[in-house]
Formats: sequence, C-alpha cells, structure tokens
Amino acid sequence: MTRIDYYDDPDAPAANSLVPAASAVVVNGDGSILMQRRSDSGFWSIPGGKMEPGESIRDTAVRETREETGYEIELGRLVGIYCDPNHRAAYSDGEVRQEFSVCFAGKVIGGSAQTSDESLEVAFVAPSELADLDIHGPIRLRIKHFLEDRPQPFIS
Repeated sequence: MTRIDYYDDPDAPAANSLVPAASAVVVNGDGSILMQRRSDSGFWSIPGGKMEPGESIRDTAVRETREETGYEIELGRLVGIYCDPNHRAAYSDGEVRQEFSVCFAGKVIGGSAQTSDESLEVAFVAPSELADLDIHGPIRLRIKHFLEDRPQPFIS
C-alpha cells in the first residue's frame, strides 16, 4: 500500500478516517535519533503507527518501534499530541486519514536494527544531519519539539 502525506495543501483530499496513533523520538547513548525510511512513502520518519484494540497508547509506541526498527525502547516524557486537521495521509486503498498521534521521547534498552515490511532502512542520525534527510514537515515538528526539551508537551 502506498501513502501520500499532505500538509496545509488546499488540494488535499478530505479526511474520511481518524485513527489513534503513537510515535516515539528515540535516542541512543550519543544523542542520535532513531529514524526509519518508510516503505509506503520513501520518506524518513520516526517510528510509529496506529493503536490496536486492547493496547494503551504507550504500548503502541513501544510495539511500533520494535516492529519497524527492531529496537526495544523505554518511554519517557510526552513530546506532544498532534491532531492537526491540515495534515492528512491518503492511502492507495482510499482511506484518507486525519492526523491524530501521541508522540513520546524514548531511549533504546535492547534489540538491534532490523527492517520490516514498513521500513526500508533503519539508522541513528545525529540531529545535525537530519536536514539532509527527506522528512515530512509534521515529523520534523515532532523532532524539533523533542530537541527543544519543552517544559510542557505540545498540543495541537
């Protein structure tokens, strides 16, 4: 399935779905950020995805990180809640999802880099090198908020 992200695009299709999701900005010991290149869009992103029945939102962030990158993580602070109706993702099956994602800070506690059917590449990237990657704007915003180490989580 392919995915096209739209942000502040007046020509974006109307949303027909709203799905709870979680993501994590995960760092290793030297402060590099865990990134994955998505198989559905080709963009680099932090790990994350939709919540499954029976899960907590924290469990979602941990599971999605493990599935997409191979790493086990421990979650820390809440980075933010992102629910901007101007960010939509259109999937090849006709679903157009409005963003609703809870983003946490995390650190690696185990595992090793592994790709999946959702990730083409997995790498730790120094914050100073993120500008060189093809990252969608809303994901850059999450990373920016994480790096700012805000006293309160961002809520859109």
